[in-house]
Amino acid sequence: MRLEDILFSQGFGTRRVCAGLVQQGFVVIAGQVCEDPGEFFQPEGLRFAVQGMDWPYAERAYLMLHKPAGTECSQKPSTWPSIYTFLPGPLRTRPQKAAVQGVQAVGRLDQDTTGLLLLTDDGKFIHRMSSPKHHVPKVYEVTVKHELTVDQVERLLAGVVLDDDPKPVKAAACEAVTPLHLRLTLTEGKYHQVKRMVAAVGNRVEGLHRSAIGSLILPEDLLPGQWRWLSAADLALMSASKA
Repeated sequence: MRLEDILFSQGFGTRRVCAGLVQQGFVVIAGQVCEDPGEFFQPEGLRFAVQGMDWPYAERAYLMLHKPAGTECSQKPSTWPSIYTFLPGPLRTRPQKAAVQGVQAVGRLDQDTTGLLLLTDDGKFIHRMSSPKHHVPKVYEVTVKHELTVDQVERLLAGVVLDDDPKPVKAAACEAVTPLHLRLTLTEGKYHQVKRMVAAVGNRVEGLHRSAIGSLILPEDLLPGQWRWLSAADLALMSASKA
């Protein structure tokens, strides 16, 4: 693939802009400055630097982000800062692929909810991970206002009725880690589902954190606001993530 096309595919600008980056000596591969936009490279496994920013070639972008509180999962936030401000420009401006422009969040977390968030420009991956038909489990660490009871845990496992659906909604797993810490696993994603389920059994959510999606656990060393590429091993865990 031509070098300017590689840069374009990764979101570094129009082809003209990408050609200019190369011609101005801003692109380095294997320690060597490249100045020919038309030079051919094998893209798979290629690493390069653009204006000092190291970059691995990725045909599709798959990321994890530790979402901090006080942020919105929206490209056009209304009140709080957008989670997309944590990402470098190329990830936000990757060319459109299968109706996906740049990377998009796989589902959403409320502004006050923290934890693991996946992002990608792969439309099929978004559908597979967010569709309730695929039953991908998501684990939430819930801080509640009142001490948990055995009855509350049992009711969450058995199913509670929410006001927008007469069909009971139940947790795939539920345990009281401490009197005020509930670990709840869900396989669907209704609006404010955790908060509404907890309210339905007579308690109240004071803090909400998503710690895992399927078999993928939020790394302890990924701090709020930080992101990283999903590895091949991470993606394998995602492929096996079904309840």
